[in-house]
Amino acid sequence: MTPALQARSAPEDRRQPTSFDALRSQLHEAAAEFADGPDALEGILLGIVDDVDRAVREPLEIFPVCHHSPASAVAMARRLREKQPKTVYLELCEDMAPLLTELRNCRLPVAVQAFAAEIDGFPPEWAPLSVVAPLTEASAEYQAIAYALETPGVELVLVDRSCDHVFQWQAGGTPPAGPAGADTPGGAPAEEEAALHGDAVGVEIGDLRPRFAELEEHLLHHGRVRHWSEWWHQYVELPLGDSDHDTYRQVMLLIGSLFRRLAPGDPQRVAVDEDRERHMWTRMREHLAASGADPADCLYVCGAFHAASRVAEFGVHGTDTFEIGPRSASTWQYGLIPSSHAAIEAQFGLAAGSVSIAATQWAKNLKRTRVKPFRLAGQAGTVKARKTGGTPAPAAAGAATGGDPADRLTGFLQRPPVLDRLDEAELLGWSVDIVRAARRSGYLASTADAIAVFETSILLAGMRDRARPTPYDFQDAAITCIEKDAVPGRRDVRRLVEIMMGGDRIGQVGYDALPPLARDVHDRLAPLGLRLQQRGVQRALLDMVARPELTGCSDVLWMLRRLMPHGTARPIMGERRLGERPIQESWDVALGTHQRALIELGYEGVSIEQVLEQRLRRAAYDPQATTATALQAVEEATLYLHSRRLADELGTRALEILATERSVDGAPEVLRRVRRLLAYHRTAEPELPAWIESFVTTGYAHYCTLLPTAFTDEDATAGQVAAMLGFLFGMESLALSLGCDRTQLELAFGQSHPQEPSKVALLWAARVQLGQLTRADLRARCDELLGNPLVVPAYPRYLSGFLHALEPVPQLVDFVVELVSSAFARLPDPVLLPWLPTLIGALRAGGAETAPLLIREAGRIFPGRLAELDAWVPPWQAGQGAAAGPPRAGAGSGRAALLAAHPAACDALAALLGCEGGWAAGSGDRGAVLAGRHQDTAKALEALLTG
Repeated sequence: MTPALQARSAPEDRRQPTSFDALRSQLHEAAAEFADGPDALEGILLGIVDDVDRAVREPLEIFPVCHHSPASAVAMARRLREKQPKTVYLELCEDMAPLLTELRNCRLPVAVQAFAAEIDGFPPEWAPLSVVAPLTEASAEYQAIAYALETPGVELVLVDRSCDHVFQWQAGGTPPAGPAGADTPGGAPAEEEAALHGDAVGVEIGDLRPRFAELEEHLLHHGRVRHWSEWWHQYVELPLGDSDHDTYRQVMLLIGSLFRRLAPGDPQRVAVDEDRERHMWTRMREHLAASGADPADCLYVCGAFHAASRVAEFGVHGTDTFEIGPRSASTWQYGLIPSSHAAIEAQFGLAAGSVSIAATQWAKNLKRTRVKPFRLAGQAGTVKARKTGGTPAPAAAGAATGGDPADRLTGFLQRPPVLDRLDEAELLGWSVDIVRAARRSGYLASTADAIAVFETSILLAGMRDRARPTPYDFQDAAITCIEKDAVPGRRDVRRLVEIMMGGDRIGQVGYDALPPLARDVHDRLAPLGLRLQQRGVQRALLDMVARPELTGCSDVLWMLRRLMPHGTARPIMGERRLGERPIQESWDVALGTHQRALIELGYEGVSIEQVLEQRLRRAAYDPQATTATALQAVEEATLYLHSRRLADELGTRALEILATERSVDGAPEVLRRVRRLLAYHRTAEPELPAWIESFVTTGYAHYCTLLPTAFTDEDATAGQVAAMLGFLFGMESLALSLGCDRTQLELAFGQSHPQEPSKVALLWAARVQLGQLTRADLRARCDELLGNPLVVPAYPRYLSGFLHALEPVPQLVDFVVELVSSAFARLPDPVLLPWLPTLIGALRAGGAETAPLLIREAGRIFPGRLAELDAWVPPWQAGQGAAAGPPRAGAGSGRAALLAAHPAACDALAALLGCEGGWAAGSGDRGAVLAGRHQDTAKALEALLTG
């Protein structure tokens, strides 16, 4: 043994003879016979006995448990009724204590959660911090909590480290591990129920699993089981299910000590475990000193691993040298979230279905042992709790602490395992039920399969040295006999067996235990008449015209859609846009399914409006925020919160970001959002907000400055440059009215010399808009491109540029149609056919938003009937901009005659304008005569149209 271990064992060697001396002698002889030397093995075996002896002699009774163990829960309930302690010390984070009273408002399983979104003293990448402690009815900690809360005069004290210290005690900047995943070969697909805890760090009472990989592999191999959950069920749960208190206690202490001494593992993990034990014993001694409680009236509930502790602070007479450090300045929020069996299995790396099997075993243990469990009064899904009190029941022999406990280990270790008799009725019922469930799920199962499952279960149990098939044996048999090459439905046979064995129970947090934000959401959605806490999707129909009070529900649903995960509130009919008033909407609401997300949302504020405002500010003021991000925050503040104050603040922030940006990556998004905001404020308010006016003037100067660089920058795409041009041309009139100078734009174009074909086409189109290039010159340049064989392969890129140019210069839509038509007319087939895929790709990539505009223009230009196609001449070849088809004679005189026949409209317009006089004779021909006398206007119009 090491010197440290010898020093610890020396006081134990000088003890008076105890009831474990016979066991020590037997283990000493076994070590001398089976080991090469007595030192190593003897030190381990005798040390285990010393750990058990030390723990059972402690004046403050230590009750070792395993997390979610039915045997531990039954033994816990039995011991509480026998001893009826006045103080219960529980291994659970000490800052979670105020939440435990809210458990009576929940349906188990649920998890106690601590959540910190704003952290201080931890690496930023750890945020948010989250810790969960799940509870089920078949767990010893829930029995202790229910006993303490339902029994008058009993105090419950949580003694484990705080949630803040869970993260403080991590070395090397590595956060504690999150969900471990299912302990199944090959893993199991993540399901919605298995993700109820999110990325939270789980804390559990009694993590009993070998930390020595070779030991676990040895146990699984010789136990003929697949995973640790099955080994624990077969060799610990079943033998301890009917044991008395002393036997249970000593065996659990033995297991905890064994795993502790055979754990060479991570030194950091061992150090954290020892610090936790020092913390817990320090807290218990502080409470005993402050309250004056008698240790004999107290009970310490902890994991078996920690019950076999060897730290100097162990026991009520341990040293007081451990100092508990202060917590960080992080802001912690506490609440209850729904949990499930699948979430617990995924959190702690248990086998799929093991918690459901444990729940079934818990019910069997209660029925067999007739132990009355403790339940919180009024808790959903449980029967009314039985009151405790009166004279305590006499303790079993040897159950008293601090004396010489009876040795129950020797008899337990020497006793051969009791083979359960085969329960043919139970196994036959399982076989029939699984076949029935398989047929409902699409499997072609029959009575023969039920018989095969029955016989295979017995065969597998016999091969694994057990007379009675376990649920795991039955599951393997069902998969072997029923599972086919493909799963016909949503669930495979493994999942069907888990459901049949008890199913995945999903907890629910009651209304009274919800945070204020969640209760506010439920209250505001009450007019919908939905069961909001029920899991699943529910349809809500909102008619704001017939029921104006539903407008508030619509506002809440839209904000939930913005803040909550996808699927919480999904609009089926209706949309929300700036300046529009909702009339009717249809929603799919799944608030009960996403209850955890709603509860965590409540940690951020007391109302969804407050949370949304905080998130919008956080997004706008983020160091990585862009102008488009800030404008999105402005739009959402106006759309959801109707807050002019917040919109102005965020708009000013967008203006600050725009002035410092040196790239044009977000130009398309900026253009779309500014256009929407301008259109809204022009129609909803008498004048524009000051920040929008400043944004337009600053953006005009900003994009004028960046335009020459963007034309030559290889990283800037044609769509981004087109968005810049769209901002400059679309906002030009407003910018000039606010004091901007058009010379800036002209100088910017004068300094622009692009080389990339699509940007060259953009520049040409922009110059047409500025009047620096006529349509005739543009047409000539494009004809020159089509006539040059060396340029033809790049012609689609020019066309892509013209498609993007429709954003800033939509007047060129007819010219783009002309370009495509000319390409089809002039290019030979050997050139045209290989080019078509490139053309289609260019139209898809650059013309998706403008395709309706192009189709509408093509329908206007091309003839509408096949018979007119042969005589049709394209307008660009006829030298006129008139529409397709030959002109009809006498069209002008017909319209003039129509006006003369129905003069009421013209008379009303003349009266409105204040014109006097009547209709002159022969006025139908005056229009043509007037045009003949004054031809300058017609000629100017002709020159403009034929350009």
